[in-house]
Amino acid sequence: MTIVYYLAAALLVALDQVTKFLTRTYLAGQGTVTVIPGVVGLAYVENTGMAFSAFSGYTAVLAVLSFVVSLLLIVAIKKRWLPHPFCQWMLALILAGAVGNLIDRVFMGYVTDMIKTLFMDFAVFNLADCCVVIGTIALAAYLIFFYKEDKSSKTKEKQP
Repeated sequence: MTIVYYLAAALLVALDQVTKFLTRTYLAGQGTVTVIPGVVGLAYVENTGMAFSAFSGYTAVLAVLSFVVSLLLIVAIKKRWLPHPFCQWMLALILAGAVGNLIDRVFMGYVTDMIKTLFMDFAVFNLADCCVVIGTIALAAYLIFFYKEDKSSKTKEKQP
């Protein structure tokens, strides 16, 4: 069953890489292209840092960090450190984001970002970033609000 999580992550990585390729091919030098007026647009950005361009210029360090995190996520899914299916899906989502941006850092020397909010001044981001953020927030919420409850209910089931 673990293979399903890896396949889902691989599919998201492929989708992320396709969107980045299309962005580099069609949006370079185009400025911002409005998708939904006043809400979201597309813009080509080369990000040598991480979220909000923090640690700009440290691509190699961020690549190593992404690689290590990716390996830990692969092991976490395989060993079922968080066995609930929801947790496994969120780990796969985070893995997809980490690998998607790792590929850019290794092969491009920067991460390609393209999604731009038009209703507020916010960092330009990509699908891999969405995977990391959504997966991390959902996993954290599960661990904070439900993990202890799930763990205690399984302990009660094992007792005679």
